[in-house]
Amino acid sequence: MPDSGRLIAGRYRVGALLGRGGMSDVHVGTDSRLGRTVAIKLLKSSLASDPAFRTRFRQEAQAAARMAHPTIVRVFDAGEETVTDDAGHDSQVPFIVMEHVDGRLLKDIIREGPIEATEAVRIIDGVLTALEYSHRAGVVHRDIKPGNIMITKSGQVKVMDFGIARAISDSATTVAQTTAILGTAAYFSPEQAKGESVDARTDLYSTGVVLFEMLTGRPPFRGDTPVAVAYQHVSELPAKPSALNPKVSPALDSVVLHALAKDRFARYQSAVEFRNDVETAGSGQIPVHRAGDEVGAGLFGAAPTAITGSALALKQLSEDQTMVRTQRRPPVIWVWAGIVCVVVIVVAVMIWVANLQPSVELPDSSRQIPALTGQTYDDAQNTLLDLDLAATRAEESSTTVPADQVIRTDPPADTIVNPSDVIKVFVSTGPVPVAVPDVTNQPITDAQAAIEALGFVSGSVTTENSPTVAADIVLRTDPPAASSEFAGDTINYIVSSGLVTLGDLTGQSLVAAIDLVSADGLTPSSKPDYTCDQESGSPIKAQSLAPGDVPQRSEIELTYCARS
Repeated sequence: MPDSGRLIAGRYRVGALLGRGGMSDVHVGTDSRLGRTVAIKLLKSSLASDPAFRTRFRQEAQAAARMAHPTIVRVFDAGEETVTDDAGHDSQVPFIVMEHVDGRLLKDIIREGPIEATEAVRIIDGVLTALEYSHRAGVVHRDIKPGNIMITKSGQVKVMDFGIARAISDSATTVAQTTAILGTAAYFSPEQAKGESVDARTDLYSTGVVLFEMLTGRPPFRGDTPVAVAYQHVSELPAKPSALNPKVSPALDSVVLHALAKDRFARYQSAVEFRNDVETAGSGQIPVHRAGDEVGAGLFGAAPTAITGSALALKQLSEDQTMVRTQRRPPVIWVWAGIVCVVVIVVAVMIWVANLQPSVELPDSSRQIPALTGQTYDDAQNTLLDLDLAATRAEESSTTVPADQVIRTDPPADTIVNPSDVIKVFVSTGPVPVAVPDVTNQPITDAQAAIEALGFVSGSVTTENSPTVAADIVLRTDPPAASSEFAGDTINYIVSSGLVTLGDLTGQSLVAAIDLVSADGLTPSSKPDYTCDQESGSPIKAQSLAPGDVPQRSEIELTYCARS
């Protein structure tokens, strides 16, 4: 019977068909109980014939329903519906009721051509955010691909079908059936292709495939059959995305190739690590990758190490309880022969070392970092690229190196490194402007200490008369307080001399002379002189202190003409 119009679980009305995939049909639906629009996924009835699938399906649907995150399509309900076909046979149809997302599948967007790098970085950031959340909840998706990623009309990234892939892969379906259900093998990790156990790093590999496809418009491996594609995932190295799309930056090349490492211990170990590198690459810098076993050992146990044939033979010998020794000790001639061989080898090595000449040439597998100080970052990066070394930019202020020129590198110049190492290049942003502090009314020694503590250089000290400020107290600085200067600049000081400039008061009226003296902080006194003719205003005839610089708060006697 047709699906459209059917009522499922007594509450979900199946509407128009939205899409059709290898394992299900998706319809728009209505939850009659809550009155909301939902998406209803009807899985193939052939899946329900496997009891293991039904059990696993219920468990995984429950786990997916517990995840609530903006980047994950919510699962509201799941179960099985009994359907009677035209021949009267009953069959079980598994269904999932999900959040209805108004948008487009990422696979439909990619079909229109490669996506701009900035948009691809934004989308993959959303996918990795969803995976970070699900992996923390202990849920591995296992089927990350553009067909399971929705982009809403507002640009929000939504990942769907969490846990469904596990229900399928853990059932009794064959590899061929599983591949047909989950889609092409284009997004399989090497461990999935080999039928090994999977973990969170499987999702990260598939995410790397999705990023590759967004940047280039096609997956990294293609073939006539799923088996051929799966073989390439296991045994062949992917091309750089920039080889297919020259607009892709070397930084994004580095991220994609690291995500597509065959060995799960050599690729990204967490969604957080992957997302951080994507953001770094999106800003134009090549991320620095840590060794896979260094990270993987903490998350998934120690990375497997290869056992040589000799070590394996010794291990088997030590563990084999069936072997019986037929001789208590080796023959004496063997012992002496062994001693002679060791002596000969030691002598030969000593002679070789004694005649060894130091080589000034580096082996092909090593590089020496050149001195890059004073170059621009672009020139330094090109110099390193010529040596097959990658560069990443860092910035810091400098009072000696002009802005936009290289200060130093990490590791420093002349260090021997491997071609795979990333060199951090520190570029000067120039000196940092500093505000001149206000040291007014401070003793000159205190002011100099405060100025020099900020990296300035103390300059000249000039005195200036002041009626109120004591000697050796700062009146102002040059440049003035609060002005922006640079460390290393010279600051000059103007300090009080402790003196007052006294003018010639002769001929001034007594009242005016007293006002002038008082304004300069001096203490005036007056003395009449009856020998001179009385004039209007009692003019000053003489002053006890001569005109010029006099100490602050000095006393001065003013002699004025008075009538007897």
